[in-house]
Amino acid sequence: MNILTGTITQIQQSGAILLVDIDVNGQNFSALLIESAIRPDWLQKSNEIDLVFKETEVSLAKKMSGLISLRNRMQCKVIQVERGELLSKITMQFQQQIISSAITTRAVDSLQIVVGDSVEAMVKSNEISVMKTKKLT
Repeated sequence: MNILTGTITQIQQSGAILLVDIDVNGQNFSALLIESAIRPDWLQKSNEIDLVFKETEVSLAKKMSGLISLRNRMQCKVIQVERGELLSKITMQFQQQIISSAITTRAVDSLQIVVGDSVEAMVKSNEISVMKTKKLT
């Protein structure tokens, strides 16, 4: 599981759907949440929260150009490639954090991903969960 800590900068709401913008060390992220009728008290602008997303939800690109609808984009450096028969785990440095992606080994071969490569990691907004950070009491 990937976890990044950031600060809520904006919350837009339409019914039970929330679009939460989070700043992680100067990088903007968005999480699309479907909430119950009551919003938790820690889910407020300026609060620090954790963004959580699975390795299988992280897509990778090299030398990407053009526009794409994915808002959560991270420039990363590949620090480890663990090849499996069908799936491979790519470990990357994003700012001062380590994140991982689990993609098919075919994709690793197609993109020719090796240690030291610069890649762009992307996560759809609806695949990011937010949690009360452990630093809050």
